Amino acid sequence: MKTRLIPALGAEGAARLYARLLADTVLAARESGLDFELRVTGGEPALFHAVYGADLSVVPQGEGDLGQRMARVEAPGLIIGSDCPAMSAALLQAAASALDDRDVVLGPAADGGYYLVGFNRPMPFLFDAMEWSTARVLSETLARLARRRIGPAILPELADIDTAEDLAAWPELQ
Repeated sequence: MKTRLIPALGAEGAARLYARLLADTVLAARESGLDFELRVTGGEPALFHAVYGADLSVVPQGEGDLGQRMARVEAPGLIIGSDCPAMSAALLQAAASALDDRDVVLGPAADGGYYLVGFNRPMPFLFDAMEWSTARVLSETLARLARRRIGPAILPELADIDTAEDLAAWPELQ
């Protein structure tokens, strides 16, 4: 659930918004034609199967902070959140294609983070001791890559929804 939206939407409203964003994200992943799995924290896989179909691969994220959970994704892989309304199948396909010539692909978020990170080989340094949910995530990620002389592919910047102010840009979701 989008807990930072509870003050503006209430718990029920934040849960409804999360459900809609997740449904749109799963649809974009399916339409991309790429293999994918839904990684979850809490919630029973059977509930996700009931909503999205028994064929959906549902995997627990496990314990730890966001970086620890993201570092468990095996390479090659793309990691996306469920809070970017502009996520599309075409964007996911472009990210996968970018990994044909680059080791890393990033989708910058307007708030200074990223909505997508992809990698061809294990890169735990991207996730270790990161100050998540700050405007420095993308710049710190780029600095970590630069120190290792890794030039990432960069996708178009998109807005994600973390706060009520972010949601204001998406009236169709309110």
